[in-house]
Amino acid sequence: MPAKLAQKSHKPDPVSDLWPGQSVALLKALHILTHNGGLNADSRRKLKQVQHLARLVKPAIDAALAERDLKGEEGPVLADLGAGKSYLGFILYDLYFGPAGRGRVVAVESRSELVATARKIAAESGFDRMDFVEGTIARAAMGAVDIVTALHACDTASDEAILFALKHEAKYVALVPCCQAEVAKELEEVKGPLAQLWRHPIQRREFGAHLSNVLRALYLEAHGYRVRVTELTGLEHSLKNEFIYAERHQRSNPRARAEFEKLAAETGAAPKLLTF
Repeated sequence: MPAKLAQKSHKPDPVSDLWPGQSVALLKALHILTHNGGLNADSRRKLKQVQHLARLVKPAIDAALAERDLKGEEGPVLADLGAGKSYLGFILYDLYFGPAGRGRVVAVESRSELVATARKIAAESGFDRMDFVEGTIARAAMGAVDIVTALHACDTASDEAILFALKHEAKYVALVPCCQAEVAKELEEVKGPLAQLWRHPIQRREFGAHLSNVLRALYLEAHGYRVRVTELTGLEHSLKNEFIYAERHQRSNPRARAEFEKLAAETGAAPKLLTF
């Protein structure tokens, strides 16, 4: 009787989801991997989101490193705003800043318990050029910043991240907005020929989020950034999937400012923090 053929396992292999050189110990400390090295469906989605954003931000990090080298300066500095558990900051440090041997990652988070946990993980991982600021984005202050990131910054936090980037003269901005409710609430009171676009609540929510991101991109362009808007990753990994990437090339762009003001006037709604 022929020997029974071994059945192939259809369980996903966690190792295949990791990038070369990625720290397994760090991912366990972040609870993305289990203590046994496993990876559940939710963690896999989370890891894929952060990895995709890390890949999209890499050109900015490489350029900032080269620019600082040319000037003979230390750095660069990346500020991760509304950092939460600092998944993004940790993975960017692990993949890029650690191997580069220079540069800093500064995570800004308002919840003290998350900051305390992140500081502990950074100390245990030997990430000595990673800092944590406890407080809101609006009140966070530091020296020069080269790159600003904000992954799933809820509602007005993306607007605060844009203002932070302008205040600290960041050359690169990478945003993935989330849970955008402010403009949708404003649209409830707006009447006129365009109101049919947002008459139903579900359409008002979606249109409000879309309008918010269009105006954010125009606001960045008005301040001299070249902006690209694309998807972060596949919808199977995240429904909050719009990625706004900006690189500053000049101090201002009057044409983009005029377009911003025209669109805000025509729709009757705009993010309140983004005013000229």
